[in-house]
Amino acid sequence: MNFIFSQMVKKQMSEDNFLTNLKKLCSEKEITKKYLDILSDFYKCYIKTVNSHTSKKDITSLFDQLVALLIDHAKNPFKFGLYHKKITKPFNYQKFGIDFLKPLVDLKNSKLYGIDNLKKIKEYIDKKENVILLSNHQSEVDPLIIPILAGDKYSSLTSNIISVAGERVILDPLAIPFSMGCSLLCIYSKRYIDLDITKKHQKQMHNKKVMSLMKTLLSEGGKVIYVAPSGGRDRRNNRGKIEIAPFDYKSLEMFYLMGKKAKRKTHFFPLTLSTYDIMPPPEKIQIEMGEKRVVNRGKIFISFSNELDMENFPQSDEKDKVQRRKNRAKYIHNIVKEEYELITKG
Repeated sequence: MNFIFSQMVKKQMSEDNFLTNLKKLCSEKEITKKYLDILSDFYKCYIKTVNSHTSKKDITSLFDQLVALLIDHAKNPFKFGLYHKKITKPFNYQKFGIDFLKPLVDLKNSKLYGIDNLKKIKEYIDKKENVILLSNHQSEVDPLIIPILAGDKYSSLTSNIISVAGERVILDPLAIPFSMGCSLLCIYSKRYIDLDITKKHQKQMHNKKVMSLMKTLLSEGGKVIYVAPSGGRDRRNNRGKIEIAPFDYKSLEMFYLMGKKAKRKTHFFPLTLSTYDIMPPPEKIQIEMGEKRVVNRGKIFISFSNELDMENFPQSDEKDKVQRRKNRAKYIHNIVKEEYELITKG
């Protein structure tokens, strides 16, 4: 991060003329018209959402920093590797992301479920064993929201979760500053891998390299990996109800296989997230980069369910290997789906 440049941008942008100076930056070609519109709407929505809980000065300071990071990235593009370790020095991207999102979370009315399972996960990690969290996915900032609710007691655990991330969070300019504050295994999601058939093989080879690297990390031990086997975020159906996206059995099987091949023991836990309203996805799957950001302030719920027995589950005696894997994916998906219904009803 070019801190001298950052400070210059901050001096230009006061809390009273943020939008005016945003337009000025656009006219000077520091940001594009597309991101001028996205940032302007994002800022207005954020102000309206948290104004009664956070000072205007603090809000503007957060957006000043975000714009500085965006401009800096445009001038000095950051390249994510197969495995990206969160960046906390010299600039703490993780702290910035958490500080940015925390005003959106109604902590008083939010709740963390499955504390005993979280304790068990910590015990496994302390023994240099591994845990893979098989979860749904609702907001692009889920990896930063989990430590907010888990609190200080489990901050060392939850702030070091390695998230399996699709290409959108490392290519969309507005997502990049937040992604830089997370530890990520960067893959191409199945949802987008077929979009350009000329690059399909290249993307598949990339994903194989990531899986091989993940096996190495698991063999080191002491890793918590968050993966959404759905390959994307949950969305509302035609009736307006949020649906937990189905788990892809092939994706789930790949992570199970890597866990079994690792030199250290790997445990599997279902994780259920209710974070949708904080920063909901577009109503429909959007191919192009640069989605509109909408935020809300509200309560969130996170639940760590009991450890899974990956070999013994309903219909695990199925003789057909493919069908047995489908049964396992459906079983785990149902756990998350039922838990979601339970925790969101209060």
